Amino acid sequence: MDNNALFKFTYGLYIITSEENGTDNGCVVNTAGQITDSPNRIAVTINKNSKTHDIIKNTGVLNISVLAENADFELFRHFGFQSGYDTDKFRNFDDYKRSKNGITYITRGTNAYISARVENEIDEETHTLFIALVEDAKILSDAPPATYAYYQSSIKPKPQENKTQKTIWRCKVCGYEYVGERLPADFICPICKHPAADFEKV
Repeated sequence: MDNNALFKFTYGLYIITSEENGTDNGCVVNTAGQITDSPNRIAVTINKNSKTHDIIKNTGVLNISVLAENADFELFRHFGFQSGYDTDKFRNFDDYKRSKNGITYITRGTNAYISARVENEIDEETHTLFIALVEDAKILSDAPPATYAYYQSSIKPKPQENKTQKTIWRCKVCGYEYVGERLPADFICPICKHPAADFEKV
């Protein structure tokens, strides 16, 4: 089976935010979408290793900020390449407001936000699929939404040439590089949590 075929799916990119006991957190996902319009329900799938996952599981409230093509790589790095368990992602970050539900939404590099309340969840081993009822939504700009393909071609920095002649394995999802002659079969990307199958030898 060629797992690269799965990269041909068309994905949007989103920052999912939530709050618990005065602590805000957010993470980047490409697994969100509307499932019905009457009633207006969405689905969001989040990795169980994410702090945002645990906050949503505890509180049942979330916002989705829709990333746009004018988003810079720093925004992806800030919310996607570090863990909320290790850092306060909203410390010294000012590009957000709060919606009616009290949750933050991102105002830079986004074109809309959606507020929702979880009604159901499905355990998917490494992730949880949250089914949520939309409670509020607002358009923020006319910038086109950023797809996963657009992120790969136009936002994510291009890899640097390997001048050291060391063997490098690069994650095809986020760009993380592992240095070593062999990539362990059970290796998990420390950034995006994808398995060794999503790495390629540089």
